[in-house]
Amino acid sequence: MCAKNIEKDNRQETITYDSLLQGNKDWVATTLNEDPAFFDRLAAGQNPPVLWIGCSDSRVPANQITNTLPGDIFVHRNIANVVTHTDMNLLSVLDYSVNVLKVKHVIVCGHYGCGGVNAALGDKQVGLIDNWLRNIKDVYRIHDRELDTIKDQARKFDRLVELNAIEGAANIMSTSIVQNAWAAGQELSVHAWVYSLKTGLISDMKVSASSAADISPVYKMKANK
Repeated sequence: MCAKNIEKDNRQETITYDSLLQGNKDWVATTLNEDPAFFDRLAAGQNPPVLWIGCSDSRVPANQITNTLPGDIFVHRNIANVVTHTDMNLLSVLDYSVNVLKVKHVIVCGHYGCGGVNAALGDKQVGLIDNWLRNIKDVYRIHDRELDTIKDQARKFDRLVELNAIEGAANIMSTSIVQNAWAAGQELSVHAWVYSLKTGLISDMKVSASSAADISPVYKMKANK
């Protein structure tokens, strides 16, 4: 076993129930030492400009990889950052973010090396999650002509990660929540990003939309009067 793996294993072994609580106390002490009013500001309310829809993967913390603070990003995470129109949890988060918090950006962020996307590429049963991952297989079906031409499996994996984020953003754009906000003149943009675990860098997929004019006509809805 290499030194890096040993160091990683030792760190994980030191993370215990009690160490988490102690870690919280240490963080509070350090934070107050640097900024005595930090928690007073947090307790006063939140006004985040961004809703982040990302993967539950423990290696992709929204605040840390964007160098932002608590209160800057409203976060929803699920396995493989899937966006579907039947997920009431996600839709509730989106509705609250857009209509109450008035966020200016909604970002669907996938990540290379995503285990959920990789599982969706295969045919092995995993369990209940197979039904969730079916949504990613639908992304493959939509883009099968492109994906089937990619012979390198690693590149195909990466491209499906990208397309999953892009389709997720498109699904956000087509919701009545976002379209009603646009119709009301609200400042709101939707984006698709992909994060690299190997480099720590985020890639913009360049599929942003800031009005209904940016989406496919088939998804456009007339606003309620």
